[in-house]
Amino acid sequence: MALDQIDVDEYDAQMTFLEHLEALRWHLIRSVIAVVVGAVFAFIKGPYIFDTILLGPTRNDFWSFRKLCSLGEYLGRPETLCIKDMEFVVKTVNIQEQFYQHFMIAAIGGLIFAMPYILYEIYRFIKPALRNTEKKYSGLVIGFASLLFFTGILFGYFILTPISVNFLGTYTLSDSIVREFTVASVVGFISLLTLGAGIIFELPIVIYFLAKIGILTADTMKAYRKVAVVVILILSAVITPPDVTSQIILSFPILLLYEIGIVIARRVAPKTPIELPES
Repeated sequence: MALDQIDVDEYDAQMTFLEHLEALRWHLIRSVIAVVVGAVFAFIKGPYIFDTILLGPTRNDFWSFRKLCSLGEYLGRPETLCIKDMEFVVKTVNIQEQFYQHFMIAAIGGLIFAMPYILYEIYRFIKPALRNTEKKYSGLVIGFASLLFFTGILFGYFILTPISVNFLGTYTLSDSIVREFTVASVVGFISLLTLGAGIIFELPIVIYFLAKIGILTADTMKAYRKVAVVVILILSAVITPPDVTSQIILSFPILLLYEIGIVIARRVAPKTPIELPES
C-alpha cells in the first residue's frame, strides 16, 4: 500500500501509552470546559429551571398529568386517572441549602447541555482505532447516541418522574405526618432520576463498542438474557423510588434496548476473533 493511501490516523494508533494518556487528558479538559459553559448558562437560568422544570411534575397541571386526565375522561373514569393537588410543600432547613442547590442545578444542567459534545470527544479519542469505512458513519453514531440520551431524559422527566412524585408525594404513613420536603431532596430526586434515565438509554451504544472490540457477542447476550432481566430489574429498583410501577415502567425500555443491542452486536461483530498474545 502506498504511503499516501494510508490514513493519517493509523499513525495515531501507534502512539505510546503516555501519548494516549496525554490525548485523553485533553479530551477530558475540553469536555469539562463544555460542561462548565453549560453550567454557567444553567446557573443563570437557575430560578426558571427550578420553578418551571423541576417543580413542574409536582403540580397537577403538569403536561403528563393533563394527558393522563384526558385519557381518564376518554375512558369515562376521570376520578381514577386525574391527579389531584399534591398536598406538600417544598422548604429549606439550612441557610446555605438554596445556594448549594443552585450550583447542583447548574452542574447537572451543564452535563445535560454538554452531552452531545462529550460524546463527540469520546469519538475523537477512539477514532484512531476505527477503520475508514467506520469513520464515515461517525456523525450518524454521535447523532444516534445524542438522540438516545435526550430520549431517555424526556422519558425520565415526563414518564418516570411524574409517576414517582405522585406516588411518593401523596404516600401517607400516618395522617399526623406533615409532608414537607427540602429543596435538596426535590432537586436531587427529580434531576438524578431524569439524568439516570438518559444515561441508561445509552445502552445500545455501549453494546456497539463492546461488540466491536470482541468483548461482547450476540450469542453471549442471548445466553444470558434471563440474567440480564434480573439485573435490569435490580437496576431499575435502584434508580427508581420504592414503587413497583416506576420500576416496571423503566424496565420495559431497558429490556427493549437490550434486545436492540443483540441485533447491533450481531451486525458489528468482528470478522475474525481477537487473539490474545501468548504468555
